[in-house]
Amino acid sequence: MNLRLNKRVSVLCLAMLPLISNSYADDVVQPITIAKQGSFTVGGTVITAPGEFNPKKPFTPEGQTLHGDHLYASYQIPLEPKKYPIVMWHGFGQFSKTWGETPDGREGFKTLFLRDNYSVYLIDQPRRGAAAKGTEGTTIAPKPDEQFWFGQFRVGIYPDYFDGVQFPKDEASLNQYFRQMVPDTGPFNVELMSDSVSELFNKIGDGILFTHSHSGGLGWSAVMKNPHIKSVVSFEPGSNFVFPEGEVPEPMPSSFDTLKGVPVPLDDFMALTRIPIVIYYGDNIPAQPTDVPTQDAWRVRLAMAKVWQETVNRHGGDVTLVHLPEIGVKGNTHFPFSDLNNKEILKLVEDFLTSKKLN
Repeated sequence: MNLRLNKRVSVLCLAMLPLISNSYADDVVQPITIAKQGSFTVGGTVITAPGEFNPKKPFTPEGQTLHGDHLYASYQIPLEPKKYPIVMWHGFGQFSKTWGETPDGREGFKTLFLRDNYSVYLIDQPRRGAAAKGTEGTTIAPKPDEQFWFGQFRVGIYPDYFDGVQFPKDEASLNQYFRQMVPDTGPFNVELMSDSVSELFNKIGDGILFTHSHSGGLGWSAVMKNPHIKSVVSFEPGSNFVFPEGEVPEPMPSSFDTLKGVPVPLDDFMALTRIPIVIYYGDNIPAQPTDVPTQDAWRVRLAMAKVWQETVNRHGGDVTLVHLPEIGVKGNTHFPFSDLNNKEILKLVEDFLTSKKLN
């Protein structure tokens, strides 16, 4: 990687990135001009142990503080940025890496949107990844579960890949994919997560929120807290679908779990009707119940998302739901933004943003 500084402008040459798999060799990579980049934390809390700190006993907790439960954000701002920055929020078991280079080494959404002159902020939510420092403990034990994630992210049913799947089938890429899974370092807390993202938007101002999977439902909570979020692009939201009190649909059972809507006050829910939202789901989601839990889970999530879309729009909202195979875009996994055709997915997202005058 070659980084040359000229006053406050840097030219980042990605052509020297190491080869991860053969597919990357086919890409012609051009330099990117960046005006500013960095990282910071927002939110969080401080706890103080009882007693008085004794500098002669620095390894005892008395009187010492712990700063934790914050969000970590890294960012890159191009020389001539578009109106709204994009904040990219990972899903369950993931961290900011999910938006970066793909498992086979191609450019991910982080770089592709930066190339199109969007400022890009990648976040690690509290108690995850680079924001691992929490104020509540948990037990983290080694757990062999990667074949589960292979199925849950709809790469296939291990060891078989789905026919036509938009995921590289070489061993090196699968190795990279498995290694980007990370544990939580503390209890999961919806309010803590959504509060931290709201504080991020308070710091950076108006912007667009990209969510993935578990952060989809957390994103709805963040929207209800912060008017600086001007649009949401949500990839396969999987939980915490909020509905006005008295309008929550019946629970949807599957061989994976039973998915339930979450009631919220109507006044809070109405915040979701004031911004354009688009939702994307990929391929290999069964239309009928199946005894394969990692597929059946997404059958009910897609069904719940359709009910959610109808509810928001009935209240005056602007939600578009795109099931990719229904528009002829086939083979996508649970992370379309990272798949082999992620530039095609990028074009769909940019067309949406353009149609809503968000770029």
